Amino acid sequence: PDELKANMKIKSVTPRPPRKPRLERAASLDEKSWRRWRRFRTSQESLTDPNETSSSNGSLQEASLSPPVRGRASPCHQCYQQNSLHSSPDASEASPTGKSRGGTSDLGKRASEISSAFGGLLRGKAFAGSKPRLSQIMPARPLPPMELNVASHTLRTANRIDSDCMDYRHYSQHKFGRVSSSLSDTRLHGNGMVYDNCSTDSMKSTFSLLTPIRSKDVRSRSYLEGSLLANGALLGAEELSRYFPDRNIGIFVATWNMQGQKELPVNLDDFLLPTDPDYAQDMYVIGVQEGCPDRREWEIRLQETLGPHYVMLYSAAHGVLYMSVFIRRDLIWFCSEVEYATVTTRIVSQIKTKGALGICFTFFGTSFLFITSHFTSGDSKVNERKLDYNKTIQALTLPKNVPDTNPYRSSSNDVTTRFDEVFWFGDFNFRLNKDRETVDSILNQNLEADVSKLLAYDQLTSEMSRGSIFKGFQEADIRFRPSYKFDIGKDSYDTTSKQRTPSYTDRVVYRSRYRDDIHAVKYSSCPVIKTSDHRPVFALFRVKVRPGRDNIPLAAGQFDRELYLIGIKRRITRELQKRQEKKDQKSSSICSVS
Repeated sequence: PDELKANMKIKSVTPRPPRKPRLERAASLDEKSWRRWRRFRTSQESLTDPNETSSSNGSLQEASLSPPVRGRASPCHQCYQQNSLHSSPDASEASPTGKSRGGTSDLGKRASEISSAFGGLLRGKAFAGSKPRLSQIMPARPLPPMELNVASHTLRTANRIDSDCMDYRHYSQHKFGRVSSSLSDTRLHGNGMVYDNCSTDSMKSTFSLLTPIRSKDVRSRSYLEGSLLANGALLGAEELSRYFPDRNIGIFVATWNMQGQKELPVNLDDFLLPTDPDYAQDMYVIGVQEGCPDRREWEIRLQETLGPHYVMLYSAAHGVLYMSVFIRRDLIWFCSEVEYATVTTRIVSQIKTKGALGICFTFFGTSFLFITSHFTSGDSKVNERKLDYNKTIQALTLPKNVPDTNPYRSSSNDVTTRFDEVFWFGDFNFRLNKDRETVDSILNQNLEADVSKLLAYDQLTSEMSRGSIFKGFQEADIRFRPSYKFDIGKDSYDTTSKQRTPSYTDRVVYRSRYRDDIHAVKYSSCPVIKTSDHRPVFALFRVKVRPGRDNIPLAAGQFDRELYLIGIKRRITRELQKRQEKKDQKSSSICSVS
């Protein structure tokens, strides 16, 4: 075509063989540079046109007027050889070796002409008989800047390794209520550990959820300085904020009078793991009155239910009073030594069915005291129960070796004043001052959410309002039916000849040295467990924790290892049995004999 000739400015010639056999000539410097430029242009063209295997070759084949020459050389190289050797008679006869200056300059001129032709092809000029090419489309507005953070959104949210991703942080706060601040970008950048966001992502993926520790921080660790803000302190503010950014810990407290039954419930999930909160708690404290004869079996069942994420920090017993403390296995390093003490409220001290059992320890810088009690029974024995309370707070000798976190606010006459957070739970045996018929008529109204009519007759509520018992303690709002007294295995209250009045005998109360440190999240009973005449009662709390000093006797990761292994093994065995039962049910068939 005429347009091709105008662009290329090359005369069309018929190729002919050389007159004499010619020696292979050495490439000149200009030719070498042209070949290098040609390879670079070819690579650029193949990148701009991904649908073509070689866009430059295809363009030359379509634009060429002469028939294609077959051979191993590429069409571009053949075209170059033919034009350089035969397009001009002067060039063909100048020098047989091709070393003359005129041939070299002519070669450079041809190269510039061919390059201008290639530029026209790349700019999208259409030729007759060639494929249609679309012109380049420019965006209507500037493209948005690329995000420097190269981590994939899917990886960040699926693996949950980037806690600083804004969308995942919002989701976590809404769903779980607490987000771990491990590997915070601000901390990493502020400490000079990383240079940019890419370095932060790289360090996070390398160290997973564990915070990187610099060598100089390890060198400067001093566990026994006793400084509250010591750099790298085990119980200090930095470590506390890493595990609990909001400095709140979740605690499950439960009480249950087992009535001395040997038979344990088949499943404790509804008791220890209620479905209302989406997350499990950080600490589980379970107190039992009139416990089953096999205390070890009870503890194994607790470990089996809570699973491998929890370990039993401590357990103690006083006759048939049991208490077990389970904590998340990651947190056992931040606990002090655990101490316990007991009090017998019976006249005959050898009979240990009534009394109190207390367990105390320090978690980070906050001291905890847990007391489970079984007070005197009887509808009219309110004064005896108050005496049991007074004897307990005076005779419970705690703490022993663990120092008091605030001795200036402590009293030698009341054990509950010597700790930051106190939880007292058990079978207090306070009754409703009303006859059975009246109570039954109120219960028949199906007051699931409002039981204020019953609580108006509650002995404990009346005594606490007067300040004669549990001074400084609080109790969450009661929104469940009385936990005593049921027929075993049934949902009906006492149908025997005694016709005992249903009552709120099982309670959980709490107190704190500091206002608003304890927030009650849930307070309820577990009606599905029916192996006793009492229903278990539990409460969920959010408790504020403060940093501490490392100069206290530490538990150093102590827990009941044997119980942990037995509980996990039984958990796995039980799961395998369930799967086998399901498999047997699917494979079984019913045969009828006629």
